[in-house]
Amino acid sequence: MQYSIPFYFLKLESLVIAILSIYLYAYEGWRWSIFFLLWLIPDVGMIGYAINLKVGAVTYNLMHTYIGPLLLIIISLLIKEDNFLFIAIIWISHISIDRLLGYGLKYQSGFKNTTEQLLSQHNL
Repeated sequence: MQYSIPFYFLKLESLVIAILSIYLYAYEGWRWSIFFLLWLIPDVGMIGYAINLKVGAVTYNLMHTYIGPLLLIIISLLIKEDNFLFIAIIWISHISIDRLLGYGLKYQSGFKNTTEQLLSQHNL
């Protein structure tokens, strides 16, 4: 299968973000037990699929975009609260590794229909 150029750039971007977020977490010396405990929290967004595909896609995507953790970083810097910062870094790590593994943002047509799938199927 031939992949598109944007597909490779998005994979590279995800790899760099994953490495940098994990490095930053380690650099700050935060506890790894907390990292692993909180790492799967964004997947709570899958609960929406218990209602229907549309709600599931929205709740999953809300937890798997960089908007939430970036806002958390801004809040952390404004109020000088490191707890928000390390949560945001864990969240970013989760998102980037998910995307690296092919779990992109979801379409309402089904859980397996993702942005990653679309890019991998088209030579754009």
